Order: sequence, then C-alpha cells, then structure tokens
Amino acid sequence: MPSYIDDLVGKYSLEKDKQKEEARKAAENAPEKKEEISLDSKKETLKQDNFFEKKSVDVDSHNKSQEPSSFTQNKKIMDLSEFDSSKKQEKVNSTESQDSLFERLKAKNAEKQDSQEKSKTLDIGDLSEKEKKLIEDDKDSVFDTDTQKQNKLDALSKLKALNTNSEIKSSELSETKGDSAFEKQEEKIDGATLVTKYGEVKIYRLDTQSILHYSVPVPKPNPSQKIIINTLKEATTRLVASDPYKIRDPLQRKNIYYQKVIDILETAQEINIPKHLYPFYADAVVKEMTGYGVIEPLLEDDKLEEIMIVGPKKPVYVYHVDYGMMTTNIIFFSDDGINDIIDKIARSLGRSVDISNPLLDARLPDGSRVNATVPPASIDGSTVTIRKFRDDPYTIVDLINFKTLNLEVAAFLWCVVEGFGAKPANILISGGTGSGKTTTLNVLANFIPEADRILTIEDTAELRLPIKHVIRFEGKPPGLEGKGELSLEILTKNTLRMRPDRIVVGEIRHKEATTLFTAMNTGHDGCMGTVHANSAKETIVRLTSPPMDVPPLMLAGIDFIIIQKRLRTSKGQVRRITAIAEIMGVLDGDPKINMVFVWNPETDSLERTKEPILYFDLIKTYTNLNDQDILNKISDRAKILEDLRSKKIRAINDVAHEVQKEYILKR
Repeated sequence: MPSYIDDLVGKYSLEKDKQKEEARKAAENAPEKKEEISLDSKKETLKQDNFFEKKSVDVDSHNKSQEPSSFTQNKKIMDLSEFDSSKKQEKVNSTESQDSLFERLKAKNAEKQDSQEKSKTLDIGDLSEKEKKLIEDDKDSVFDTDTQKQNKLDALSKLKALNTNSEIKSSELSETKGDSAFEKQEEKIDGATLVTKYGEVKIYRLDTQSILHYSVPVPKPNPSQKIIINTLKEATTRLVASDPYKIRDPLQRKNIYYQKVIDILETAQEINIPKHLYPFYADAVVKEMTGYGVIEPLLEDDKLEEIMIVGPKKPVYVYHVDYGMMTTNIIFFSDDGINDIIDKIARSLGRSVDISNPLLDARLPDGSRVNATVPPASIDGSTVTIRKFRDDPYTIVDLINFKTLNLEVAAFLWCVVEGFGAKPANILISGGTGSGKTTTLNVLANFIPEADRILTIEDTAELRLPIKHVIRFEGKPPGLEGKGELSLEILTKNTLRMRPDRIVVGEIRHKEATTLFTAMNTGHDGCMGTVHANSAKETIVRLTSPPMDVPPLMLAGIDFIIIQKRLRTSKGQVRRITAIAEIMGVLDGDPKINMVFVWNPETDSLERTKEPILYFDLIKTYTNLNDQDILNKISDRAKILEDLRSKKIRAINDVAHEVQKEYILKR
C-alpha cells in the first residue's frame, strides 16, 4: 500500500484516540450513580452479555477472513465511527429474551456485510484535493507486480534520456516535408524508361538489366527520428504487459499499440515532439512492432504474387502478375532487419528460428505462405519468400480470360468434377513450382455441389472454398523436441473416419499418397490433389516410387491427370494447362497414358485429341446418358461460362452462386 495512505490512516487514528481520551476524562469527573441490583439479576445480565459478545466476535472474525487484505486499511478509515456505535448497541437490556438477541444479531450482521462491500472502494470525499489526486494517480500501481514496476521505470528512464541525447538534432525534428513527418524517398534512376505506374508504384525498364525494376516510395526517417522511434518502440514493449501476437485480430492489435504510443507521447513531455506529429510517430512505431517494416508496401500491392528477400545487401525481388520477376528499390543492409521479420512471423505461431532450427514454413494471418531460412542453412544470409494470398481468389472465369484453359476444357472439367450426377472424377494436378497448381485446384473445387461434405488437408492452408460444409485441416511440423508432428498422412487417415464425400489434399508428397489412393479405390470418388511432376508419365513414376510408394494397381483409382506449366513466351511468362490425360491398362499390368487434351503452342489453346475418353464409358454405365447427351451437357455448361465472362461476373462468390444454381435447376 502506498505511504500516503498510511499517513492518512495514522492522522485519522490519532484524532480518534484524542477524542476517546477527552471522553474518558469527562466520565471520571462526573458524579457516580449508585444502583441497587440483586445478585441473581447481575448473573443473568453477565450471562446474556457474555453470550452476545461471543457471537459478535465469531461473526466479526468470519467477516474479516472473507475480506480482501488490500482493503483492510481502507476499512479502518470507513468503519471506526460505525464500529463505536455498533458496540454501544451490543449492550442490551437484561430483560430481553434470547430470541430477540438473535434477531438483532442477524440484522446487525447483514448491515455489517453491506458496510464491508461499500468499504471496498475508498471514499475520499472528506480528503483534500491534493490527497484525492495522489490516490487517483496511484490507484493502479497498488496491483502492479515488481516486474511491471521495473519495466515502467526502465521505460521512463529511456524516454527521459532522449532529452539529453546528443545524437538527436532539433533541426531534424522540426523540419518536415509536405504533410508527412518522414520524407518518402523516391528512387532516382538514370537511364530508366517508365513502363507503367499505379498508385505510388512505378515500374521501369533499365538499360543495365534484362528484367524490369519495381520502385515504391519508402518512408525513411532521419537519424534523429529513428532514435526516437526505436526508443518509443522499446518503451511501448515494456509498458504493454501482453504479447502483441496473443491478440489474434491484426487490426485490434495495431489499434492497441497505436493508442499506447499516443499515451506515451502525451505524458512524456521530455521528448519535446510537437503534438501534430504524434500520429506520424505512432504509425511508424506500430508498423515496426506489428507490421513488417519496409516490405509493408509490397504486401499491400495486390498485383504482386511473390515477395523474395534473398539476403542482405541485395535488392528484394517480386513476381508481378503482369510483368513477371522484377527487382525492387528495397534493400536490407544487414541480416538484422531480415531476422526481425522472421522473428515476428515465428512468434505469431509460437515457433522459433535459430541456428539449431534454421528453417520455417508458415503462413501469415491473411493466408499468405511464408518460407524463411537463416544461416547455416542459407550460406549468404537470411532469406524470406512470401507467396501472397489473394483476398479475391481467381475463379474459372479468370483462368479463361488468362487463357490458362479455354471454354470447352473449362466446361469439361466442370462436368467431370460434378460427375454428371453419377460419378465424380478423381483428379491429380501435376506441375512445377509456381505453375498454378493450387490455384487450379481451388478453382475446380468450387464446382463441388454444396450437398457434398468436403474435407481439405494441406501443409499450409491455402484453399478457399465458398461452400458452407467444408472442414479444413492443416499439418503441423514437430516441435523443438521432435514431438507433436501432425503429418498429412495422419490427417488423411483421420478424414476417412469422418464420412467424407470429397477429400482434397493440397500437395501430395509422402505416405499420405497411399492413404489417398486407398480412399479412391474404396468408393471415395471426387478426390483431388496436387503433385510435383512435369508430365503424366513422370507423375506415375513419382507416385509409385519412394517416399510415396503407391502400389501400381492402385493407380486405377485416378480418372484424370492435369498437367500445368509456367511457360516463357513472346508475351512473357504465362501459365497454361498443357495436357489432360487418363491412365489405362493398369489392371492388366501395363499402365499407359491416354491423352485427351493437348496444348497447341501455335494457337495457344488446348485441343481435343482423337483418343476416346474412357471416363465417359463409366458415366454411360452409371446413367442413361449416351455420347450425345454427354456432349450436350458440356456444351450447356460452356454457354453458362461464356455468359459469365461476357457479363464480367468473376468474383468467387458470384461464380459459385451461378454454379450452385445450375445444380438446383437440374434436380
């Protein structure tokens, strides 16, 4: 308890002792009153008084044991006068019955409990204004831990030290350009041709390199401002008790830290920062603490697919939707800045990255996929690769517009995913890194009817399905002790116990392949997944070789293999589905590839081959459809997709609505 409260209690107690002494002296000087009382009457009175005193003491001791110790001295202030008056009431007339005594005792006890509840809040109505302010200013410190108090002292000490820091120049703090406290430095490039610009982004063609250059203004505080920002960041970290990453909502986390920095600036006058610059400093500190520093503008650009930090003293690279790979004007001059970003990502997931555990595979709160490495794994320094997650995912209409596939193939895939109302196809999408496999998988999964129960399994959750009945699973690597791993194999086995209609595996790498193919061969139609391979034949080789080790006979469960590639053309880098194939002859021990669609580079389009589609024979077995009925259904779906494209309906929820509406109309 603070010392000033002890002083108040002491003053109050001395005053009451003085009053009691004066009352005692007055009683001694008064004439004594002699009363005639019989011996029996005295005994009865003493007996009743002792009984009452005993009960009263029991009640008081019980109440004191229930009372919080932090309010004991407050109670002394509030209850002294009440205690004196209640003690007078304890002396009852000896002629009262015992029942009457109990009733009064009960009423007194209730009154006392009510008084105790009120005494929990210090009544400072009779105190001086100075004493009131002392209590109000220090009311929270009573409950602070020693660690929190020490953190506050350290933070205040660092803030006060700013006033005497010789490295801070007042001229740098007073000079501002435009409406911002920090100058946004635009890159000046000689021999550069501007290709395009949008927002604050400018894309140049440089004479000195073959790829384009991406330039974005980066707020760059001067040395004095940087010192203040770093000090505010450290002070805020010490003053906020909880870990910022325990607050899951990113916006809420930023607001809490922003307000804390504003509070520090308003109370720490020794910093001498003009009030109109508070928001700029608060924003800079929050970006340092909860954001990702200088790469924040890159994360906010929806036209960037990938952000690649390749090490210190090298430009950060980005992959642009329209212009492919580019350098940027952002450079980390040491590993420290890169490691700060890695640590923030790792802490948010409760993980760590260091020499003993130099690799990190994770995702950001928005779903973007992150891979990070530190030495000794990456020899030349720490690296970060961020595959951005689109807020507005691509749909089948986008893939048609991008010429990844044409209308005919899109309609065909819609029909086989749905299964013509009879047998949904089991599909594998094969391709290299960055070829668009996951995007195509997400697009095809949007054709699944809402009536089906869908379970998705991924190493890093990337799929986004606008369907209500979907359960998402994500693998987990082992902890620092090598325990706690949640592999895709375990998750795939678990899904088989959950009555799935569709199982979608984000990327098949290991033993989960055998489990998935077991599901395909035991009546679980409509399974989908991706695998790293460059052709249909290579896909079969990979599936039947370690570490997947799928028995060759189980390959009969696959209906289609879709091959997707990232190609370099005269138009730049493009993504194309280059082939759609079936596997035949598996049960005869002679697996062969049956190509049904092949990409023609001259026309830049997928074309139907002359080979028959074996899957259609299965559909005719399970339904009353003939070849013409099947072709008509595909043609009808192509018309729906063309209508969506002509009306520029491409948002994922809008396209999903039209797809599900088609299923409702055909019931």
